[in-house]
Amino acid sequence: MIAWLRIAFAAVVILAVSIVLMPLQVLALRFDWRLRRRLPRTWHRIVCYCLGIRVRVSGKLEDRRPLMLCSNHSSWLDIMVMSAVADVVFIAKIEVSDWPIFGTLAKLQKSVFVVREERRRTGHQANEIAGRMADGEIVVLFPEGTTSDGNRLLEVKSSLFGAAAMAVPYSPTGTVVVQPVAVAYTRVHGIAMGRYHRPLAAWPGDIELLPHLLDIVRCGAIDAEVSFGEAVDYRAEASRKEVSATIALRIRNLLNSRLRGREIS
Repeated sequence: MIAWLRIAFAAVVILAVSIVLMPLQVLALRFDWRLRRRLPRTWHRIVCYCLGIRVRVSGKLEDRRPLMLCSNHSSWLDIMVMSAVADVVFIAKIEVSDWPIFGTLAKLQKSVFVVREERRRTGHQANEIAGRMADGEIVVLFPEGTTSDGNRLLEVKSSLFGAAAMAVPYSPTGTVVVQPVAVAYTRVHGIAMGRYHRPLAAWPGDIELLPHLLDIVRCGAIDAEVSFGEAVDYRAEASRKEVSATIALRIRNLLNSRLRGREIS
């Protein structure tokens, strides 16, 4: 009974906030107001509160621009958490644009949708990402290309790091800042999750979205930790593969540090 009351409360509050903020975001996108970058953070903070997701931040978001954030990816919750922390836009696979609810939200946040299988479109997509970064937007890349179980970083794909290279000529300093970020789900109701319970927060993609969402709301108390690491300066002479390997190592170290510090055996 209490779980269903929590679900009802979350649904009513999120609906009410959405009715107010979404039309405003549509207008902000239509007239390209700078407000369009800030409204999603307000919405996501309220949603995280309603879902019982407590976000803690360590490290510091880079002040320099252009900036690309590269993060591990285990769930749709990562989008909520990252958006609650900073004014960001995401690089997402084209299929996301057709998803119910999340596709609409991604469009309202002006995500960049990419078709990874079509190499002929890679240049155009990288150009769009580079242009967004050059305009001062913080772009988030999930370089694994899929979701994990939340316990480890999967193999990082370096292809879209080319967008950082394309943004270099537009940077006043000749540098694009690429910063590693780790999102770790560490506790539920204040108790350390451990590696066997962490998949509660993970969404590997073979689980239906609605039941997973309901499970999160019923749970009502998940701690998410966002850790910002040391950035890499991407210059014209930089190697894309070397940059991606360095970023992958730093994400892995950040993630392992958070998980080991709170894991129970």
